[in-house]
Amino acid sequence: MGNIVTGKVRFSYANVFEPRAMQNGGEAKYSITLLIPKSDNDTYQRIVAEINKTLQESVADTFKGVMPANPRLPLYDGDGLRESGEPYGPECKGHWVMSAKSNSAPEVVDANCQPILSKNEFYSGCYGRASIRFYAYNQNGNKGIGCGLGNVQKLEDGQPLDGRTSATEDFGTPYQAPAQPQYQAPMQQTQHQAPVQPSYSPQINPVTGQPLQPTANNIYGVN
Repeated sequence: MGNIVTGKVRFSYANVFEPRAMQNGGEAKYSITLLIPKSDNDTYQRIVAEINKTLQESVADTFKGVMPANPRLPLYDGDGLRESGEPYGPECKGHWVMSAKSNSAPEVVDANCQPILSKNEFYSGCYGRASIRFYAYNQNGNKGIGCGLGNVQKLEDGQPLDGRTSATEDFGTPYQAPAQPQYQAPMQQTQHQAPVQPSYSPQINPVTGQPLQPTANNIYGVN
């Protein structure tokens, strides 16, 4: 079966540096999910043609002379539902979804075909191309077409799909220390002061013009 090189796709579930076993067990494999824009009709048509070709060529040997009535195919509609009945993630909207796997490690290169060695450089969410191939399988009653992974090429960065952010996104704005509240001294308690006693102002005798003197019977000495 011949290889196909896709147009620019978005990569998801990228396990291209280390193999990973499926959740239900089985052999660990290198794998990646391709999100193919539905606007890329050229890639879509080439994939469909190659899947149909693989089906026809596998009837005699893999399928024992009988074309499967409902073969399992590797291409899914990102605007539809998963086999579990759950919807695909928002990143799949407007895309065809296809997973590719391999027993051997793919080559991971940049736009200039130079090797990418850092796991942080190639990640789920970046954009690029992949070489893939299709093969037929007939195991334990499951019949269909699988997608094999060749190599991957990163073309552009993209928003990571694992939720992580870059240091620039986290700390890009200049650091400003929070304003410190101005110190205010506590209010001092005032000492108790005795009430001010009114000053004594003697009354004046209107006849003599002399101050009236207090007596025991009259505070101002007036009989």
